[in-house]
Amino acid sequence: METKSLIALLTDFGQQDSYVGVMKGVILSLAPQVTLVDLANAVPPQDVLTGAWILHTSWRYFPEGTIMLAVVDPGVGSSRRAIAFQAAGRTFVGPDNGLFSYVLAAAAPEQAVALDNPAYQLPSPSPTFHGRDIFAPAVGNLAAGVALAKLGTAIKPSSLVRLPLPRAVWRGGALVAHVLHIDAFGNVILDVDPAQTDEILRNSAAEALVGWRRIVEHVRTYAEGPANECALLRDSSGQLAIILRGGSAAQMLHLRRGDEVRITGLRSPV
Repeated sequence: METKSLIALLTDFGQQDSYVGVMKGVILSLAPQVTLVDLANAVPPQDVLTGAWILHTSWRYFPEGTIMLAVVDPGVGSSRRAIAFQAAGRTFVGPDNGLFSYVLAAAAPEQAVALDNPAYQLPSPSPTFHGRDIFAPAVGNLAAGVALAKLGTAIKPSSLVRLPLPRAVWRGGALVAHVLHIDAFGNVILDVDPAQTDEILRNSAAEALVGWRRIVEHVRTYAEGPANECALLRDSSGQLAIILRGGSAAQMLHLRRGDEVRITGLRSPV
């Protein structure tokens, strides 16, 4: 059943301050009947690509009609646009800074607006807290039944900012992958797509190289991982991941987002 009473929030605001709670208060003052879901509020500060990845792995699991409010906004108050758009039966609200890049790559937006109608903002919006003064009022009004078109000026969906998305590349006879994301358990998710991941995990000769370390074990579950050694696994996102049973692969391998991991033992596509 389609509904606009479900709102999912993704931010880098953390929980130690009142920012997330204040945004919820603004939304509830406009649409007290809504259900608010905290998708993630501990995105690393100002890390747009990590926020984009988390949103990418999450939005499909919410029903059509959900409003996805995402605020990771290092450019708040600058010339970057505040936007809302509809795609795949959901409405997305947040800064036009690439935070929605994965969403836009997966689902063509049908309608988009710049949130520039002051009638649907708090009075005198702060240049440092658009989450409270622009995005939350937009979401609350949408949930209360206001049409997207009323919130601001129509913009071309093709004009929405899309960041280049990381993708493993062939180089020197190896598939060179990059760290996309490190989750709270220290699992290292790579930019190896599901088809390539299947090929790697079917090939017993395929291994990952991180510095001098070779990762040769292929497992289906975390529990199958060898003791005190990292292994390769298909993550729930479908991507290739490096895991360490009972520990942090990222810490053991000293990996950070963007670092390279070489996959060898594969046949080059050329």
